Amino acid sequence: MSETQAVKFNLDIQKRFDATVVKYERKASALLPTLYLAQEQFGFLSPDVMKYVATLLEMPPREVFEAASFYTMFKQKDMGQYVLQVCQNVTCCMMGSDDLMAVVKEELGIGPSEVTADKKFSLVPVQCLGSCNTAPVVQVNEDYVENLDPETFRGLIKKLKGEGASA
Repeated sequence: MSETQAVKFNLDIQKRFDATVVKYERKASALLPTLYLAQEQFGFLSPDVMKYVATLLEMPPREVFEAASFYTMFKQKDMGQYVLQVCQNVTCCMMGSDDLMAVVKEELGIGPSEVTADKKFSLVPVQCLGSCNTAPVVQVNEDYVENLDPETFRGLIKKLKGEGASA
């Protein structure tokens, strides 16, 4: 059995896919929601997962690859349990996002686009998280953490590592 054949939605995700795709006139129009579902189940969008999505939506795999690589919310490799997206746009940089990047290096020993050896954390610099009024901001998976300084960010990382007090 090839890897592509092994890729298949579980029952829950399949039901959600079926409920989503019927909302569209063309199956291919459900591409982004389907990519979200695939990422939810598989953790990231491997080439085999993207081929599977293309098959489900009856579209060329190239178009799935293009969408997955264009949008930063889709992961094309295993990024670990906690994806730390540090905003690097002008306002966040002026408010100290470079200091936050340094904290990640100190606490986790990783740089941009790297994953810790235990696959628990990854660091992804991003261009804009759209929260300039609360800069600097970091997105941890789907959650925004705003108005950060190096010490509060260090505390957050320690908490996520299981070293801090529970909230």
